[in-house]
Amino acid sequence: MFLLSLTLTLVAGYFLGSIPTGYLVARSRGIDIRKVGSGNMGATNVFRTLGKGPGILVLLIDALKGAASVLIARHFWVPMADTNPWVSALPMIAALSAVLGHNYTCWLAFKGGKGIATSAGVLAALVPVPFLITLGAWIVVFALSRYVSLASILAAAVLPVATALHREPLPVVVLTLVLALLAIWKHKPNIERLIAGTENRIGKKKATTADKPESGGGTP
Repeated sequence: MFLLSLTLTLVAGYFLGSIPTGYLVARSRGIDIRKVGSGNMGATNVFRTLGKGPGILVLLIDALKGAASVLIARHFWVPMADTNPWVSALPMIAALSAVLGHNYTCWLAFKGGKGIATSAGVLAALVPVPFLITLGAWIVVFALSRYVSLASILAAAVLPVATALHREPLPVVVLTLVLALLAIWKHKPNIERLIAGTENRIGKKKATTADKPESGGGTP
């Protein structure tokens, strides 16, 4: 029974996370988001390319994908934890599956976004207090630097520390560490641009070189 529950959780979490919200919203306006701006299909590129409304819409839906994956798994499987304690781990499995689904969506040749909004939804449902601490760190860094990428990278670094300090169970701390490392890894091109001084700030005109999508036309 546990193997069936695990399989269903993995599949449901992945496919829920894999919905390419940014791509679909941009396509509804006749734009392939992978070929404009940074080439990323996340909320930031949609915000820059299509404006505040579509950007906020993508942000909210991507976050809801993550939250829904955790809440659905918790609703269906956690009540069974009395008969099998391993079942209590399924919401965490759903969380990771949803983020991987967003980052490597099967609908776009396994090339997706960076998973920040989906991770935020996951964390809000799974560890609300560490999430709020991490969100606070993101807001402070963004307010000071106007770099979305820098704020996301530093917030990712804060996440497992905040989770550990809040004395969450060790498996949850490990999960947040994995999510943090995945987020930082997906920001590798941004880190290179930050070091080179060519990364784009919100509110400033984008540099021409940063407007080009990643090699191969994929999304970072």
